[in-house]
Amino acid sequence: MGATQISSISSLWSVKSNHTQRPISPIEANQRRFLPMASTVGVEHTSESKQRLTGDKFIRPHLRKLSPYQPILPFEVLSTRLGRKPEDIIKLDANENPYGPPPEVFEALGSMKFPYIYPDPESRRLRAALSEDSGLEADHILAGCGADELIDLIMRCVLDPGDKIVDCPPTFTMYEFDAAVNAADVIKVPRKSDFSLNVELIADVVEKEKPKCIFLTSPNNPDGSIINDEDLLKILDLPVLVVLDEAYIEFSQIESRMKWVKKHENLIVLRTFSKRAGLAGLRVGYGAFPLSIIEYLWRAKQPYNVSVAAELSACAALQNPAYLEKVKDALVRERERLYLLLKGVPFLNPYPSHSNFILCGVKSGMDAKKLKEELAKMGVMIRHYDKKELKGYVRISVGMPEHTDILMDCLRRVC
Repeated sequence: MGATQISSISSLWSVKSNHTQRPISPIEANQRRFLPMASTVGVEHTSESKQRLTGDKFIRPHLRKLSPYQPILPFEVLSTRLGRKPEDIIKLDANENPYGPPPEVFEALGSMKFPYIYPDPESRRLRAALSEDSGLEADHILAGCGADELIDLIMRCVLDPGDKIVDCPPTFTMYEFDAAVNAADVIKVPRKSDFSLNVELIADVVEKEKPKCIFLTSPNNPDGSIINDEDLLKILDLPVLVVLDEAYIEFSQIESRMKWVKKHENLIVLRTFSKRAGLAGLRVGYGAFPLSIIEYLWRAKQPYNVSVAAELSACAALQNPAYLEKVKDALVRERERLYLLLKGVPFLNPYPSHSNFILCGVKSGMDAKKLKEELAKMGVMIRHYDKKELKGYVRISVGMPEHTDILMDCLRRVC
């Protein structure tokens, strides 16, 4: 792609779709500029066409067919719809951290000095703090407006229209959505009945379909399963870029693979502050990249993608690792308690989880959507699914102990 400058009639060029160029003579250019007198009908037709012009004609054809992403509703919208105060709503539908960020975050936001100055385009202070936190050099780290921005940035840098990605549903639906935005094709390799990866089928698909990249999540959203080293190494041996999303890694017993990017040229690891540090509303994510890849993401990313408030908050959160660890431990304990309680609900089949949520199959006799709606009427929000891979399932985020108590009381009332 490039830019064409036209400074005079004699320098006009006709740019074809294959990027070859043909000079246009001054006579031909003049002929194109003027309409002969006999073209009155044509002028009227052109005028009618302009009247029929609508804005959507400028939109890329594949985006006109795009279905919008279905986000979770925020507190203020839920409050209006349910007729309840935000503090009276138990929000267990978006895997947010109910404890919120460390107190240092509020102090940093309250004393913010330069909100009127553009943020550091390289997020130097944050990347230095992340380097200390992870043990990976800052040169390998790129920050973003949430990990979602980095998913889209990776696709924009890697995929041409018509390229393919591998997706392993059920999983985070943002991968499929962003692929559609970037005009890529999605090859789905469904997970096994226990939600583990079908590594053999993935290898076969990579060999036959030649996809550019594969997106994996560990722990996986929405079931909470993890990818073991053996399976991950098998996939890394394939000729495909592996994007490993570790949004929920803190709640598992496995270590992050961020440092692996120094050994594997085809590995990217994504992380977020949304779950671990309770900063979902401020949108701070980051990724670990091989140096051979991160160079091009630096060139393509928006210059001021991490706001002053977001960087200040993330750095402040990292200053209190004891708080982050305490909150993580509390959520893991409550996850185990919630799992045992859900096992006692006759119409639910909960799955073991390594994350801050629990996926439940809804047994016959109870409809998953109706269950969600009945709980919502009582002020408790959970997530339900209607796609074929998860038809009849609900996902329940782990909250505080008092949230669990209210949830269980409402489930008994639904019975």
